[in-house]
Amino acid sequence: MKDVLRVINLIKKQSREFTVPSVTQISHSRDPYRVLISCILSLRTKDKTTIEASRRLFCVADNPADMAKLSLERIQNLIYPVGFFRNKAKTILEISRKINDVYEGKVPGDIKRLLEFKGVGRKTANLVLGLGFNIPAICVDTHVHRISNRLGWVKTKIPEETEAALERIVPKKLWIELNTILVTFGQNLCLPVSPWCSRCSVNKSCKKVGVRQFR
Repeated sequence: MKDVLRVINLIKKQSREFTVPSVTQISHSRDPYRVLISCILSLRTKDKTTIEASRRLFCVADNPADMAKLSLERIQNLIYPVGFFRNKAKTILEISRKINDVYEGKVPGDIKRLLEFKGVGRKTANLVLGLGFNIPAICVDTHVHRISNRLGWVKTKIPEETEAALERIVPKKLWIELNTILVTFGQNLCLPVSPWCSRCSVNKSCKKVGVRQFR
């Protein structure tokens, strides 16, 4: 655990020179609803597009009650051109109505109920818990899964396995920010193909599992 903590701190320090992910930027308000909706918008969408779409949408409706009043077409127009904007608009409207009708306008703060929302998986649910409620949770996306295996911390095939494995070796105080740290690192240096190992502060500690070519 000590070596994992050391590596995380080195990555965190080096990643400060880069822009953090879109959902992290939006989460500074600590509003679970904004985090949830931004997560939905961010799927298969570039960060810049996610941020711009989120701002347009939240300027019109930044809570479940106001969002539930909007038409599907209005939401589609506000979030375009995020990926799969039609499906996402439908999901946002359905989730907003359920939060408003079933949970009295408040996003539930437990993973079981979050996972009941259509279009919400463990990645989104854990990000909402961490960034929205400040509840310790490890959000495993493609970057976290890839980098954890590449470093040799875990040997897993699916995100759920990675989440469980990381919970055993990462100090709980770092669970919330781990996603931001590794996503920022993965977007800028530890790339899926041909990572920048020559510029990496943990190059000597990395086992480079699965890396065939690097710079």
